[in-house]
Amino acid sequence: MAAPPRIMMTVDAVGGVWRYAMDLAAGLRSEGIATCFVGLGPPPSRQEKAEAMAIGEIDWLDEPLDWMVQDEGALKKVPHAIAALAKRRQVDLLHLNLPSQAAELDIDMPVVAVSHSCVVTWFAAVRQAAVPDGWRWQQSLNARGFERAAAVVAPSHSHAAMLRAAYGPIPHLTVTYNASGVRAAADPPKEDFAFAAGRWWDEGKNAAVLDAAAAQMTWPLLTVGADHGPDGQGMTMSKTRHLGILPHAEAMTLMRRAAIFVSPSLYEPFGLAALEAARSGAGLVLADIATYRELWDGAAVFANPHRPVAFADAVNHLASDVVSRQALADKARLRSKRFSLQAQAASMARVYASLLEHGRKIKLAE
Repeated sequence: MAAPPRIMMTVDAVGGVWRYAMDLAAGLRSEGIATCFVGLGPPPSRQEKAEAMAIGEIDWLDEPLDWMVQDEGALKKVPHAIAALAKRRQVDLLHLNLPSQAAELDIDMPVVAVSHSCVVTWFAAVRQAAVPDGWRWQQSLNARGFERAAAVVAPSHSHAAMLRAAYGPIPHLTVTYNASGVRAAADPPKEDFAFAAGRWWDEGKNAAVLDAAAAQMTWPLLTVGADHGPDGQGMTMSKTRHLGILPHAEAMTLMRRAAIFVSPSLYEPFGLAALEAARSGAGLVLADIATYRELWDGAAVFANPHRPVAFADAVNHLASDVVSRQALADKARLRSKRFSLQAQAASMARVYASLLEHGRKIKLAE
C-alpha cells in the first residue's frame, strides 16, 4: 500500500489563516493526511507554536508576507526557502495559503494555492477602486501564482467571483468552504450584550461604522481584536468596550455568553467569526455583502454596512425581542452544520488526491 500523503502548509500568525490552518490540519488527520507547517511573517506566540506542534512539525522562515512589504523584491527568497524546506521535509504536496508564494516556485510536486484574501479584491470591495499603482506588483505576482498552482481554492463562491473579476479566468479554480472546530452549543445561557471580533485596524472590518453604531445600541457592545496593525495602522473605538487581543479560547468564552454577534465588514472572503458565533448560539447581525448573503441568508439579520443606524436598529430589535432572537440563533446554529471540519477536510482531501493521482500517472507515463 502507498504511504499516507504528507503535505506542507504555509501559515502566518497575523490573521485568520492561523485558525484556518490549525482546524483544517486537525480535520485532515481523519482523512489519513499528515501536515507539517512552515510559517512566514511575525513569529507566533508560545501558545500558538505549541498548538501547531501538537498537530505536526513547524518551521518558521525569516521571510515576510506579501502584504507587509513595499515591493516584489522583498519576496524574492520566499519561493526558494519554501521549496528547500519541502524537499527537506520530504512532503508530497504543497498547500500555500498565499497565492503569491506559488509564483516563481521551482519544485516537482503538486501545489495548491488558497486565496483567503488579496489586496486587489480588498480595494474593489472596500474602496470600490482598482488597486493603486504602488500595489500593482501584487496583482501581477498573484496572477503568476494562480497560473503556477495546479489547483486554486477560494473559501466561498462570492470570493471566487471577485477573483475572476480582478484577475480574469483562473484555471483550476474551485471552492471549499472554510470550517470551524468550535462545537455547536445547545441553548447556552446568554447575557445582555452584543459581541464583535476582528482585526480592527483593517479598514475592511469597518470599525468606524461599528463604533458609531455602538453609541446608539441599548446593549453594551464588547469588541476583541487588534486595533493597531503591523505597519502603524490604527483604529480607536471609543463607544465599544474594547478588550484588545485575547487568546482564542478566551474570546470564544465571551462569544458563548453574548446574545448577539455583529459584523459590519465590507470585505469578508468567508468570515470565520460569524461561523463561530453561530455555533455559539448568538443571533447574527451582519453586513449586507455578497459573502454573508451566500452563507447566512435566511439565518441572519442584514444591515447596510455604510449606515451605523442600520446596525444599531437591528441589534436593538433583537435585544428587545427574545423570541425573534432565539429563532434567529437556532437558524444560524443549524446552518453552521454545513461548514464542518469533516466537510472541509473531505473536500480538500479530494483536491489533494486528484493532483497526486495526476502526478502519479505522469510519472508512470514517463
